Amino acid sequence: MTKKDVLVKWTGNKQFIGTDSGKHSIVISSHDEANNTGMSPSQLLLLSLASCSAYDVVNILQKKRLQLDGLDITVHGEQEPDPPWAYCKIHLKFIFNGPDLTEKAVEQAIELSLTKYCAVAATVSGKADLTHEFEILGK
Repeated sequence: MTKKDVLVKWTGNKQFIGTDSGKHSIVISSHDEANNTGMSPSQLLLLSLASCSAYDVVNILQKKRLQLDGLDITVHGEQEPDPPWAYCKIHLKFIFNGPDLTEKAVEQAIELSLTKYCAVAATVSGKADLTHEFEILGK
């Protein structure tokens, strides 16, 4: 089993510094007037999902020796109206750029990421309805 340790340090008000096991840090805060200096924890979850999947997808396409010139992922999350405001729906839109990308290869890479490799997707998929779509530019 792989273990990961991270640290969240309170810096005052509703602001924190999050540091990962590699000593990389990020500012985390609420999004009100007094604390709007960092990313909100719930939006960090969406960013974690997108970046986790992006890492996998890029890796899979590179192993297939397909030229990838760009990848953007937008994530739309819908939260429950009452505490703890869990995400009930999460939709990812992948926008690829590359001259030799095929729909089959892209769909396979996304599916492998979201159902097999991405730890964040594996964690949230039991709670939220996770959907995706993609577009290939530069063909």
